[in-house]
Amino acid sequence: MDASGNGPNPRGPQPRTHTPTQTPPQPRARSRVRTGILLSAAAALMAAAVPASASQPAPAPTPDPVVVDCFSKGQIRPDEYLLACGDGNNRLVDLRWNTWGPKTATATGTDMVNDCRPYCAAGRFRPYPVTVTLSDPQPWPDHPDTQRFATIRLLYTHTAPTPLPKDVTYKLVYDTPSPTPTPTP
Repeated sequence: MDASGNGPNPRGPQPRTHTPTQTPPQPRARSRVRTGILLSAAAALMAAAVPASASQPAPAPTPDPVVVDCFSKGQIRPDEYLLACGDGNNRLVDLRWNTWGPKTATATGTDMVNDCRPYCAAGRFRPYPVTVTLSDPQPWPDHPDTQRFATIRLLYTHTAPTPLPKDVTYKLVYDTPSPTPTPTP
């Protein structure tokens, strides 16, 4: 049929835009659909905005490093620390820790050093005020969850024991009797 309804339509059958059984959406229904879509989109955005880590518990904080003593015991903020494990002729005493953290620890105290005059058994312990800094945390091989400080620095605030300089750094080696001093540049 043609456009007048009298003959065949040269463009073929035309789709219907409205069937008698369907009713066009009402303004109120459109508003509900739009609100539902907006709420769904907002929920999807909120879910995307929450980081994945928020759903997992935070890892436990790493404990602060320890300083290992002559008996292979880890200590935190010790009052005393034996530097000369083999003969006991050098000991830090009266340590007052200012800081103890994951990278360094600092204290003030006294380094009691045997002057070994005329020999160590007859020598006298002499006090030297000192600032102590522990640093260079390293894994402790037999304690996988623990770090240990591997370096100790002694800064003598007045005079240093002969023949040491006023600023000396030791590597804390745990399998030898005493640390080996290295002058700090």
